Amino acid sequence: MEAPVYIIRGHPSPVHALHFYRSNSRLVSADAEGWVVLWDIPIRRPVAVWKAHDSAVLGVADWDDSNIITHGRDNKIYVWQVRPEDEPSLDTRLPATSSSEHHRPPWLLHTLDVNALNFCSFAMCPSHNNTSSSQILLAVPSSKDPNTVDIYHLPSQTRIHAAVGQHVDFKTGMPMALRLSNINSQLTLLAGYESGHAVVFTLDPESNIWHTAYSSKPHSQPVLSLDYHPPLTFYTSSADSIIAKHEIHPNTRQKTPVPEDSPSQIINTRHAGQQGLSIRSDGKIFATAGWDSRVRVYTVKNMKEAAVLKWHKEGCYAVAFSKIFDGRDEPHAGDRENEEAVQANNTITTVSLQRENRSRQAHMLAAGSKDGRVSLWEIF
Repeated sequence: MEAPVYIIRGHPSPVHALHFYRSNSRLVSADAEGWVVLWDIPIRRPVAVWKAHDSAVLGVADWDDSNIITHGRDNKIYVWQVRPEDEPSLDTRLPATSSSEHHRPPWLLHTLDVNALNFCSFAMCPSHNNTSSSQILLAVPSSKDPNTVDIYHLPSQTRIHAAVGQHVDFKTGMPMALRLSNINSQLTLLAGYESGHAVVFTLDPESNIWHTAYSSKPHSQPVLSLDYHPPLTFYTSSADSIIAKHEIHPNTRQKTPVPEDSPSQIINTRHAGQQGLSIRSDGKIFATAGWDSRVRVYTVKNMKEAAVLKWHKEGCYAVAFSKIFDGRDEPHAGDRENEEAVQANNTITTVSLQRENRSRQAHMLAAGSKDGRVSLWEIF
């Protein structure tokens, strides 16, 4: 890749988290000073800017396209309501050019007091007993025992599982990266630890007891990031130069002692410090953000390096792929409204629809850097 298609500027400090949502028409970026910016990707402009936390933002996600979840180093998880109809009333002054004193934040729906000691962001998935997105589960490092994980339910804001991982018989240190998923209708927690371990925990729905289904130690340094792709595979990257591929066996019951499994594949990239690992939704490629300022793209099939993206002059901390859509995906509600307006010969909306469709169909990768900038790349 010769150059990014666009550079987003506006953050005054390193960009720590990125997330595409709403049919790729929006990108959320968050930085080390607690600022969150919601970008309109078709027109490359901010539509909402606010100071979400008093310190660095560790992670962001969307909930049901209308709510944004942020996790900060101030030991808070917030759920903000940002519906399309809310955007015109929100502040769009970028943090690099204004202070937080007069920024009107979105409506705050939920607040959770959580642990942020170890820089580990939350993980989320739909509730295991509810297939809709109206109820979700959040996994975060435990406030009482930072070496374990607590799981909360929203919107009730109740903790439903405490200290997951407390019974492992090897030293892991603190969790550094988490993923939560329903695999074969079984709630599954993937955790990467300070020790370099990658561990999979599964919940027995009958006994409500967590079992260790998989454990491996492919890394000599703390795990920085991990991502999961259905049905049974996840990848880990670390402060060392290793990227490991792991196969999940969700129905495996805990053994005493737990045997150490071997990753299905390991590559030595020779580039220490690759984080923000993200797998594209079609499962064909994944990318990492490098401390050496490079973003590297790998094939999932054989873990070969497919591209090195060079633009930033300082270290990269976050990457995010736009979602890959096909003909089976339902059109976004906003697209349907636009189509109706197009039928009424609304020329302005026709241009808007064309931009929306280009964003929806583009294979986009966003990378956030220590320099406070976000580069947008078109990826094969």
